[in-house]
Amino acid sequence: MFKRILIANRGEIACRVAKSAKALGIKVVAVYSDADRDARHVQMADEAYRLGPAPVAESYLNIPELLAAAKTSGADAIHPGYGFLSENPEFVEAVEAAGLVFIGPPADAIRAMGLKDAAKKLMEESGVPVVPGYHGDNQDGEFLKAEAEKIGYPVLIKARAGGGGKGMRRVDDPADFIEALEGAQREGQSSFGDPRVLIEKYILSPRHIEVQVFCDGHGNAVHLFERDCSLQRRHQKVIEEAPAPGMTEEMRNAMGEAAVKAAQAVGYEGAGTVEFIVDGSDGLRPDRFWFMEMNTRLQVEHPVTEAITGQDLVNWQLSVAAGGTLPLMQDELTIFGHAFEARIYAEDAEAGFLPATGTLNELKLPELFARIDSGVRKGDTITPYYDPMIAKVICHGETREAALAKMSLALEKSHAVGCTTNITFLHRLCNHDGFAKGEMDTGLIDRELEALTKPTAPTWHAFAMAALIELGFAAETAVVDDDPWVSLTGWRHWTAAKQFAHLSWRDEVTEVVASRHHDGSLTVTVDGETFDLQILSVDNNHMRVDFSGQITSADFFVEDTSLTLFSDGVTWRFDLPDHLAEQDDSAASGNAITSPMPGLVRAVNCKPGDKVSEGDTLIITEAMKMEHSLKAPRDGVVAEVMANAGDQVEEGVILLTLEEEE
Repeated sequence: MFKRILIANRGEIACRVAKSAKALGIKVVAVYSDADRDARHVQMADEAYRLGPAPVAESYLNIPELLAAAKTSGADAIHPGYGFLSENPEFVEAVEAAGLVFIGPPADAIRAMGLKDAAKKLMEESGVPVVPGYHGDNQDGEFLKAEAEKIGYPVLIKARAGGGGKGMRRVDDPADFIEALEGAQREGQSSFGDPRVLIEKYILSPRHIEVQVFCDGHGNAVHLFERDCSLQRRHQKVIEEAPAPGMTEEMRNAMGEAAVKAAQAVGYEGAGTVEFIVDGSDGLRPDRFWFMEMNTRLQVEHPVTEAITGQDLVNWQLSVAAGGTLPLMQDELTIFGHAFEARIYAEDAEAGFLPATGTLNELKLPELFARIDSGVRKGDTITPYYDPMIAKVICHGETREAALAKMSLALEKSHAVGCTTNITFLHRLCNHDGFAKGEMDTGLIDRELEALTKPTAPTWHAFAMAALIELGFAAETAVVDDDPWVSLTGWRHWTAAKQFAHLSWRDEVTEVVASRHHDGSLTVTVDGETFDLQILSVDNNHMRVDFSGQITSADFFVEDTSLTLFSDGVTWRFDLPDHLAEQDDSAASGNAITSPMPGLVRAVNCKPGDKVSEGDTLIITEAMKMEHSLKAPRDGVVAEVMANAGDQVEEGVILLTLEEEE
């Protein structure tokens, strides 16, 4: 076994690999950018080396600096994690040329599977079923549009060097093809340095089911069963599970054999995932699945496979890379129970899943009954430079129902303050009737998007509890009960004093009136509705209140100008109204387009004097590896453009202004 390995990655996966390596007695070397100097993965390591500034091209993609760090530290091998250089064959060759072991597949295997068009041709030749489409070299827009019409709409445009949902566009109407093609090409160039695409038939009732494979250098190959990753948005996975709902042994064997055949066709070694698109319109049938791509690395969702098999896949990676044989053969692998993984991201689901930034002033995750894989802690900052993942929550149960119930509770107990997260969205998804029954496909989230992302207005109970916290009643309850001064807030000799709280939620202010009585009970009025209550306990930012026989609890976190309340899987952030705050009249009246977050301007599609219509895409920005189209808020004429393609802009900066047409 290796004595020391360098992990060429950051965040959650770097921490995950370090944990398994340390358990085997292997010393861990971390690398970091200037933005990650104090990151969790750095603190977990035995030693760490600076790569460069925050941008990935100058840090985590800097091959010479990575190899220099490995050489200086005396590492035996390099683990790439996922993302960054994990599927870069040139990096593999550079590692091996430096006399180190790459903990992953050979460069030739990565190349064979890295280009989706070439991979599909190879799979066809190897007898693995593939989706109908065009995988050729002709990249002329009109030619590709003609090929799409031959295949039949809807079609899927995919960057041939893509992954992680980057460079993918679904097209339902031929009129939208060229614009979607240009977007996919632009994103492919930006993310992978390759603008070329392929065109595939879009399956109307698709399920995304993938198979975990593992091969060693001695000719052995196995699959560790399947994962269902059908819950997606923007072609990125949201919640994964294993095994797949409705899977039959016949289907499992057919998919497993096809996955192993695909891996062996390229001389694979190590951990890999073969992804299939499945037509689920008539149940899971062995003649209704097709090869999509192979990810030649460890997947983000590998923990659900670990949960149902009882195996540590990173241990397997280390063992195989060190020259060992597979720890278990196919007939020794068994499925135990069911598992789910939910990805908590810093993103605003209500705003189209726009990535968010900020400092995690509070972070509580339910580690007692869920596995938590995370690369951040309370106090860390989510920056615009890297993937905005906060944590992965993994729950295992004897049945699918038991595992899903655990996941729902785990998300209800997951709290983050300081940046917007998708926790409420994930909790709603776990409680969606169709998903609970295992009735889902890759379009479920899009179909149910409004219900899954619609803001939940605070209840009277929520307003009441928030007001009690703001007015200090909760703090008083947390003091020693027999303190005679506790009940004197707002004390009056003849009658209870009224205290007023003004809570702003989504820019709407609600007045809450509270009065304490001599027996310690309270009367609260919200929007003209009055009810009695009693604070039962306040402990460690957890509050229990008796609303006339109905006991409700909530967690809370108080900052200087805001109060965040967590209850029943919903997060409400209340602000104190700032009457002196002034808004930009121009922006407020729809005359300006501002940057929604720090990012890079990818394209400017207009110039001063151009007439535009409401909904036209005027500027395209990129943040956290995703493109964001900024559209005209109304009809008008472009007055001024303040940004150029290639500019790095901050959040809130005005990029373009409009004026009325004369």
